[in-house]
Amino acid sequence: MLAGTADPGYVRSMTAPPAIDAASKSFRRAFADLQAGVRARELWALLAWQDIKQRYRRSSLGPLWITVGMAVTALALGVVNSALFGTSISTLLPSITTGLILWNFMNGCIVEGSSTFIENEGMIKQLPAPVSVYALRTVWRQTLYLAHNLVVYVIVLAIFFGKLTQPYHLVDRPGALLHPGLSWTILLAVPALALVMINGAWVVLLFGVVSTRFRDVPPVIQSFITMLFYATPIMWSMDQVRAMNQTSRDGFGSVAVDLLQLNPVYHFVEIVRAPLVGQQQSWTHWTVVGAVTVVGWTLALLVLRNYRARVPYWV
Repeated sequence: MLAGTADPGYVRSMTAPPAIDAASKSFRRAFADLQAGVRARELWALLAWQDIKQRYRRSSLGPLWITVGMAVTALALGVVNSALFGTSISTLLPSITTGLILWNFMNGCIVEGSSTFIENEGMIKQLPAPVSVYALRTVWRQTLYLAHNLVVYVIVLAIFFGKLTQPYHLVDRPGALLHPGLSWTILLAVPALALVMINGAWVVLLFGVVSTRFRDVPPVIQSFITMLFYATPIMWSMDQVRAMNQTSRDGFGSVAVDLLQLNPVYHFVEIVRAPLVGQQQSWTHWTVVGAVTVVGWTLALLVLRNYRARVPYWV
């Protein structure tokens, strides 16, 4: 080869992704990646815990700041909204607290999940591990945050337990929905929470792979997530919207209720929050969440099947 000239094969290897065997694009290998990732639970569990310890390194309270931050936020929002809408804080604060806890988990899976492979670039290039390991690391980290925040729920529940065990109105208006109060249905929160975590895994996988290829996706998600927060009944409730709809004469309230129910995050929040605070729950929430689970995992498996081998190149 003449001096000053480059090997064409070498140039191609630096400018194009490596050729992927068509046999690697199979659902069998996609499922094998997931199974290998689950079996490596000691790895992603340790990495997730190290993420939390590193975040609060040299802090006096350490990870307890997660609980303190959630308690302060929930209390502030509960007091302000109770004063603005004339609602009893004994029923509104538990609802806001559980909503915030669930929102933080889902928000973490969406926002941090979109950059999970990008942030793990060094490990992906050096450690021969399944792609799903990094997704499970993110989901488990958010689960640990959730576990810390549930302490706030337990405290709020203990304070307002007497009120929540009786039927109550979340909105103090004539014709408002009567919630049954806490009962054995609180056990439904366990499978509901497990279902939310299962959905968190496909969200991280899908958004993580897409964001690794298209780096404009994470900023778009960051912008969109704020709008999604205000469109989800976290600081407010659907009872308030329905109550305003009853007094509205222009018919816009009914349209608003229908539009807000198109938000899938609303249904994910309700299947867990309703049994935790003794609110009336519709099986529509479970139907929507089940449908989103099937569609979401189908898309995630398609992406994992076709592009998991390209992730090390894209990062």
